[in-house]
Amino acid sequence: MPVHKPIFESTRGTTVESIHYGAAAVVDVSGKLLAWIGDPQSVTFLRSAAKPFQALPFIERGGARTFGLLPREIAQICASHTGSDMHVATVRGIQAKAGLRESDLQCGVHIPFDKAAADRLFLSGEKPTPCHHNCSGKHTGMLAHAKMRGLPLDTYLDLEHPIQQDILSTFAGMCELAPEEIHLGTDGCSAPNFAVPLYNAALGYARLCDPHDLPDIRAEACRAVTAAMMAHPEMVSGYGRFDTRLMQVGGGKIVVKGGAEGYQCAGLMPGALGAGSPGVGIALKVSDGDIPKRGADGEFRSRVRPAVMLEILRQLGALDESQLADLSGFGPVKAVRNWRELVVGESRPNFTLEGLQ
Repeated sequence: MPVHKPIFESTRGTTVESIHYGAAAVVDVSGKLLAWIGDPQSVTFLRSAAKPFQALPFIERGGARTFGLLPREIAQICASHTGSDMHVATVRGIQAKAGLRESDLQCGVHIPFDKAAADRLFLSGEKPTPCHHNCSGKHTGMLAHAKMRGLPLDTYLDLEHPIQQDILSTFAGMCELAPEEIHLGTDGCSAPNFAVPLYNAALGYARLCDPHDLPDIRAEACRAVTAAMMAHPEMVSGYGRFDTRLMQVGGGKIVVKGGAEGYQCAGLMPGALGAGSPGVGIALKVSDGDIPKRGADGEFRSRVRPAVMLEILRQLGALDESQLADLSGFGPVKAVRNWRELVVGESRPNFTLEGLQ
């Protein structure tokens, strides 16, 4: 089958002007492939969608208890945050609890995604710091894990470091792969990252949301991570952003985490598709990377991933009409407007899930 298929199109007038391609897998906790687009075995990097798995070993070893972390701080460790003042303060609070310094972070520095924070830095003449980096929560979690175990901090990103080996082993186990089957790369924040088939990433999310068959300690860690993310979705991304809004509207039934280059994952908690339904994972890849674009308000947004994920959830029956209405700013179908706010076309998903009964 083709690796990627058409998933989203944009019109100008009545003419299709652009088409985006992608692939997706929908898998339940038993490993059953429920639905797909394109090739569900296509291999690609999760990027930041891997963050909940990267947090698991730290939580599993009692890191949250050791440092007295609150659920909102656990959510921050799983985050791709916007660098808002709220996020930066939370990251620094975790560092204070764990006895870490901001200078320990090796994630690099970029301007905050949060426009208010970026404007404030610019107007005050301040420069962003590593805590403004969208991955600073993840890195702080890795450093806290190393600190807790008395391991070196300066090499915490090396693949051979015990922290990274724990993460690799945990991620592989959650996705039911051997560590040597995982393709490795270096993420934008310099941490190791993983490429696996969409099927296995979706399975990992299904097991994260429905860990009843996992050992008790790991199942407890999974529940702590998903509960924290759903209780504090504003920490996972940021107010008004897709991951945050979908978890807010999802009512404790959906865990959401996106990644760079057009990657998006979601996990459905048991019962989300009806009484007795198992946990389900969804992994989506937009082949062209769905590069975010700046809107008239100055904010950067992806237009394909949110709309396609909403359409997948709609076709699965995971969202009702009221929830879809609350999320209509992201799609699935949206008017295309020009700079005068005139409607000049429409953007919309253009696929039907294969295999769906």
